[in-house]
Amino acid sequence: MNLYDYVKIFKALGEPTRLKILKLLSVRPMFVCELKSVLHMSQPRISQHLQIMKGAGVVTEKKDAQRTFYSLQIDYLDKTFNNLIQFFHHDLANLPQFKEECLRLERLDSDTDVYLCKKGENRTR
Repeated sequence: MNLYDYVKIFKALGEPTRLKILKLLSVRPMFVCELKSVLHMSQPRISQHLQIMKGAGVVTEKKDAQRTFYSLQIDYLDKTFNNLIQFFHHDLANLPQFKEECLRLERLDSDTDVYLCKKGENRTR
């Protein structure tokens, strides 16, 4: 999983209404009309939230004639958060997407600007 996948997931989880929808879908799959009734929200607003969550992979949809049935992808969330925990445990030097940051981190203690900043000073004095 790359960083942008995590960004999409956190965007999908980073709004209270979407968390409410996900919790409701953890109880059972639902049609939009059911979510509308439970949440007292407009169908277009719920649909917008569902599209963001679908784009992040945290919900799936299944068509039933003219209606759409939404389900929580709990296995995907489990896998994603387990991978995220593993990501935080990995050595930074072993993550190719952090190659430049790793090199700068190694030089951090010898960076004069950082040293002065930590002392509450700067070069312009």
